[in-house]
Amino acid sequence: MASAPPRCGCLSRVAPLALLLVAGLALSRLAERGDALHGAAAPAAEGVLAKGPNPQALASSRDFVLTPERESGLFAQLGSADRAWVPRAEPIPGGGTRYVYQKRPDDQPLTLDQIKALMRHPPRFDLERSVIRQLLTQMRQSGVTLLLGPPRKQGAAGEWEPARGVLRIRPDIPSKGSREFARVLNHEAIHVAQSCRNGGLSAYPKLLGLSRQVQGSARRHLQEPLYRNSSALERALEEEAYANQDNLQIGIRLITAHCRLG
Repeated sequence: MASAPPRCGCLSRVAPLALLLVAGLALSRLAERGDALHGAAAPAAEGVLAKGPNPQALASSRDFVLTPERESGLFAQLGSADRAWVPRAEPIPGGGTRYVYQKRPDDQPLTLDQIKALMRHPPRFDLERSVIRQLLTQMRQSGVTLLLGPPRKQGAAGEWEPARGVLRIRPDIPSKGSREFARVLNHEAIHVAQSCRNGGLSAYPKLLGLSRQVQGSARRHLQEPLYRNSSALERALEEEAYANQDNLQIGIRLITAHCRLG
């Protein structure tokens, strides 16, 4: 699914501030003198690809096979991206201070006290990194080939190809940080488990019987062109994955329950 353009709201008591975009994420600014501007970019989208053109060629020249030996590089990139979620203070010419911070699509704007608290106690993302490590290990043990590379479906952030046992994550997703990477990986792990539920990795995914109540930005994304021509089953599979992707423990449980671990 293609990402929607950023949306922003503005409250200005002195003078409007320009919206600053970095790596596709909207940054919010809050000035102690009374200026406020906030915006949010849409989250990444995911998908299932039923068939691959060549089962023997799991990785193209644009793909980076995510082996255990390469995980340290992945986590270094995630760590760098996570540090960008710490708000920063900027002096305003002529006096005063403004604060710049990144904001996720469904998050409420932060108050000045919340911003300063985040600066004193930066988010650690320990849970997200633990989930990423466990999912990567579990899916490899189940026979999944993990790649960083452009999905075949335009606009998707992740893609599961059961016919080839390949899970592909778009290369820019690590630059969004551990939380976004964990969410995309967890979404795709649900699709992997859907295949295992239907008999094995190479099987077309089957519903697991989880909630399909999609909320917030995920509901909006299901209306995007990526899913426009989806069958009723494909849409139901995506609803199940979207509805549960934020429960970062569920992918681990589902892979353990439904996929054969080596």
